[in-house]
Amino acid sequence: MKALIVDDSRAMRLIIGKILTEIGFEIIEAKDGAEAMKYFDGTGQVDLALVDWNLPNMNGLELITYIRSNPLNNDICVIMCTSETEKSRVTDALSAGANEYVMKPFTRDVMLAKLELLGMVRS
Repeated sequence: MKALIVDDSRAMRLIIGKILTEIGFEIIEAKDGAEAMKYFDGTGQVDLALVDWNLPNMNGLELITYIRSNPLNNDICVIMCTSETEKSRVTDALSAGANEYVMKPFTRDVMLAKLELLGMVRS
């Protein structure tokens, strides 16, 4: 399976990428929402997207809205992975189409639990 990590922090992309690689995902990276858009053209390029809220050029909420605007992307699991902790942000992300929400900092176990909940990994 392929996972797209969308985060402007190279360190964060590496941390998330390490977790996902260890459980068998092929990793693709994008440093902002605009760069990530090309992976959501309905051709099934990714199975999972982990999206930061605070991105240059197109924020994470805008990216999730873009992803969900194409019905061909309905099978893509989207996790908002961000330091935004306000309840309204969680609600906004889920309403826009995120399947789950992970607050930074997080542990490997938290990430694996979210992936298991989405049926992306088995315990």
